[in-house]
Amino acid sequence: MGQAILNPVLVDEAALTVEELAQACAVEPDWVVQRVRTGILLDCADGDYVAWRFTSADLVRARRLCQVERDFDANDDVAALVVDLSEEIRRLRGKLNAAGVK
Repeated sequence: MGQAILNPVLVDEAALTVEELAQACAVEPDWVVQRVRTGILLDCADGDYVAWRFTSADLVRARRLCQVERDFDANDDVAALVVDLSEEIRRLRGKLNAAGVK
């Protein structure tokens, strides 16, 4: 009987392996490796993927990428652009809220 991970949440900067991140996103490990190698996930990943570790922020980004790719049948570059723009909008809204602008 296989184990299922349901909405894992990392509360600190504990690291996930490629396999754990893939399982948490319901994708194959190759999906993760491909996105790291193209620079969409994990900025500075050198060497063998066995040594790569992912934080909770990486998990959130990977899940957003998966969702955009699946929901809109988008390729990985388009999904990355959508996720980048969404993150920038969130950041800018946070700045506006902090400045008291509604």
